[in-house]
Amino acid sequence: MKRKFVTNLLLLLFLNLLIKPFWIFGIDRTVQNVVGAESYGLYFSLLNFSIVLNILLDLGITNFNNRNIAQHSHLLQKYLNNIVGLKFLLAVGYAFVCLIVAMVIGYNEVQLHLLLFLIFNQFLISFTFYLRSNISGLHLFRTDSLLSVLDRSLMIVFCSVLLFTDCFGGFFSITWFVYAQTLAYLFAALITFFTVLYYARGIRIKVDLKYILLILRQSYPFALLILLMSFYNRIDSVMLERMLPDPLGKQQAGIYAQAFRLLDAFAMFGALFAGLLLPIFARMIKQRDDLGQLIQIAFLLIIVPAILVGVAANFYGFEIMNLLYHEHVQESAPIFGILMIGFICIATTYIFGTLLTANGSLKQLNWMAFSGMIINVVLNLILIPQIQATGSAYASLVTQLLTAVAQVAIAVSIFKMKVNYLLILKITGFTLFAILAAKLSLLIDNWAIGFASMIIAGISYAFVSRLISLKALFQILTEKQA
Repeated sequence: MKRKFVTNLLLLLFLNLLIKPFWIFGIDRTVQNVVGAESYGLYFSLLNFSIVLNILLDLGITNFNNRNIAQHSHLLQKYLNNIVGLKFLLAVGYAFVCLIVAMVIGYNEVQLHLLLFLIFNQFLISFTFYLRSNISGLHLFRTDSLLSVLDRSLMIVFCSVLLFTDCFGGFFSITWFVYAQTLAYLFAALITFFTVLYYARGIRIKVDLKYILLILRQSYPFALLILLMSFYNRIDSVMLERMLPDPLGKQQAGIYAQAFRLLDAFAMFGALFAGLLLPIFARMIKQRDDLGQLIQIAFLLIIVPAILVGVAANFYGFEIMNLLYHEHVQESAPIFGILMIGFICIATTYIFGTLLTANGSLKQLNWMAFSGMIINVVLNLILIPQIQATGSAYASLVTQLLTAVAQVAIAVSIFKMKVNYLLILKITGFTLFAILAAKLSLLIDNWAIGFASMIIAGISYAFVSRLISLKALFQILTEKQA
């Protein structure tokens, strides 16, 4: 299992590093610069609004399905027959609730038009994620890796035509950006559907209410967890745009978006760990395998780069934001630094939260997430009127820190883990070294060289101190599969 995790993680990282930086820095950043902070801020607020409610599209089915297919692969066709029909029924309910809530909180005609397409996009994303959960549940990780970058690859092609050619008169708007995403998500969903169909050897879509209720009864704890976590991860920009007067609200949401999009980019790579680990943990727990070594390997592989990125963002935040954006750099740089400290906590969540999900420890996770949601909303209500987007960043950091600590504590308690004080000491030493390296790198006149020096020094220290062991990784990669 260790070899399967590491080899497939390397493939996933390679594909995502090949595709997603082009999307984030070549397309998404360009769109933000072309349309401006207010226009992008409106889109970003609407996008997060659609994401907060998108649990109604899934109700925890994807995580439930991933875990169950990993443990009972022979049920693939039976689940597929019933869940596909259910997903379409949920899409209708999701769209209805979204539009009602949007009208209640006062979205105008232009905003509702954009929201309609974002609602459809969320359905396509959710449907594709569900389909991919069957692929990863079967441990077909290479196929899933290729499917994971399909939508972004298509979006790069479509948006490049719109942004960098005169095929459509050289005009570009945020609406066209959403249309391009819709087309890419649609193609990705269709290709993923036919891929799953091949492995399931056919499908007969049913709407068996008795079976559907059985699935929902088992999946609702997953749904509640995702809903609560979506609230404390995504509500910030919605509250900014709604609480502050127009156009200040849109502008502050846009400034927050500039920093948050980079956090989101790094979180995508963290999500790769979770996507791989959930079915692996689920199968190992069922087989009563020892989890300790895999947990430590996965945690170190994600926490070391997370600490480096968090430190770098606070020493080179202005330079990075100035390189990427044309406006509001002074305001977004400190927000970026705050959010990226939170990324260290998010990285921790991707390991221990995934472990607890695979174990079915949903009651504990839901209480944790509910507490996180309350803390986040209260802090936003207090801080947004005072310090606007910076307040949302601090609210996010506090929430991520408390929820990460809670998940580690729950995992240690449930799995009776021994606290590795030497490892904690090593990670603390690495963090202090990274801060020292960053301070010294500021003495170099060229910031890009200083930044690169700090990253290289940090990675070198991780290997020299054996925080990450090249020998151990090589042994894992070369050992025979069980």
